[in-house]
Amino acid sequence: MTRKRALLVLALFCFFVSIESFAAEQKARKQILKLMGSRFEITAIHNDEEVADKAVRLGIAEIARIEALISSWDPQSQTSEIVRQAGIKPVVVDKELFDLIERALKVSRLTQGIFDISYASMDKIWKYDGSMTKLPTDEERLASISKIGYKRIILNREELSVYLTEKGMKIGFGAIGKGYAADRAKTVMQEAGIKNGLVNAGGDLTAWGRQENGKDWGIGITDPRDNTRTFSWLRISDSAVVTSGNYERFVEIDGKTYGHIINPTTGWPASGIRSVTVICPSAELADALATSVFILGEKEGLKLINSLNGIECLVVNSQDEIITSDNMELNFQNAQAQND
Repeated sequence: MTRKRALLVLALFCFFVSIESFAAEQKARKQILKLMGSRFEITAIHNDEEVADKAVRLGIAEIARIEALISSWDPQSQTSEIVRQAGIKPVVVDKELFDLIERALKVSRLTQGIFDISYASMDKIWKYDGSMTKLPTDEERLASISKIGYKRIILNREELSVYLTEKGMKIGFGAIGKGYAADRAKTVMQEAGIKNGLVNAGGDLTAWGRQENGKDWGIGITDPRDNTRTFSWLRISDSAVVTSGNYERFVEIDGKTYGHIINPTTGWPASGIRSVTVICPSAELADALATSVFILGEKEGLKLINSLNGIECLVVNSQDEIITSDNMELNFQNAQAQND
């Protein structure tokens, strides 16, 4: 045996011993519960169960704190106060909320307004709670989009104030809030000593380190034609994966399906794509970009992703074709075996 081959054998032996040792010592503690109106799954892996349990509790508390900060349903939240004072005066907010809005506006500029947190002014004309039986009129639709415009969200960093320049404007974090909450839960869990964990915020998922068995995390991508099946698997570590699709929230009117992802420039639900999956270091950014690509469409959406470093994307179009960004890798064989 050559010295080079012997070193390779030794390296492989050490690798497998490392995985077995990791799996023997580490234990996963998991909790599933409803937060921010969605199903959250929080997992901490550690050789001390008490440390893992405490980290899970801290993650849950952090998500609840974020929800209280950004909720547009809670009249006591700073977000609600910003909306109440639209067209009247700026509202001083916590730096954390100010920074989140500032980052959202950066994505708005990147996507030329396709991503826009002021889309929330449309919440009265599209409803997905079973109460909607007819399409909004053109007058209603145009009146709603007239209140949308990220350029009319004025930030003052010195005062940490946010001002919506017109009455009737609203902001909402439905396309970025869960991702941000997942990122924050990850941070507090890492600070609590968790080097391996996962936070799944209703499909906005971030994972770090490795699974209990010592392997990278295996993340399934849902088949948009059948959300009980997985059509592909990704192996990730220290990454976020977010999927946006219209297969769960939609309304059917006159035999046509209208999904919940709205194009803020037209007021109509986006069409042409069944689902978008974005992989990048931040769940917050992946959340915003997944929505943006869904609205932009296959060609322009992938063009955007391919222009960004360290971000990849998978698109399932309306013809059920799977298209990926330039450096995306998938494992279809494992997905088929898993479903079978």
